[in-house]
Amino acid sequence: MNSPDATPNAVLVHDRWRAREAPDGDFVMFSDGSLSVMTLSRFCPTGRLHDVRAEEWQWREVLRATAWTLDAWVDVDTTLASCAYAGRRALAGEATDHGGIGWVALTRDDGRATLEWIAVSCSSNPFAEVSLNAATLTATSTLGRVWTFPRDSPQQVRITADPAYPWPLPSQVRGPARLSS
Repeated sequence: MNSPDATPNAVLVHDRWRAREAPDGDFVMFSDGSLSVMTLSRFCPTGRLHDVRAEEWQWREVLRATAWTLDAWVDVDTTLASCAYAGRRALAGEATDHGGIGWVALTRDDGRATLEWIAVSCSSNPFAEVSLNAATLTATSTLGRVWTFPRDSPQQVRITADPAYPWPLPSQVRGPARLSS
């Protein structure tokens, strides 16, 4: 990515990653230099607006930028978890100098940890556990929330478990839903 024909943002991404820095905010930064700005949305089925058991959380992409400048960067200096699978490595941790902001990254397991993408969430506690398979990167925050990132489209991340709820989230329920009266 540091070849003369690489885009300036792509070079910036890799330089910042090697310095263990990432955007400050709720972002997914890709190795090609594009940036996805995210917002957390809560969804609730009609008619069940006040039933927390019906809530479903999802990160939604607000905009995707191919040219951008950022004034604020955070140090992704503490790695709390790592997992390798099929030539890729998932890393997770916190930005300790910035109030414990959570971050998750997918890299190539090539000895240089070449970045594919990094997700930073000011809305999350640090990530203390991470797992990786052919389809997803799953990270668990120190609060116990389970975030599921599709490997090839991390901006479609979902919170698939939350310890604040003593019952399964709707996205965890298998089979047809049944309502009792």
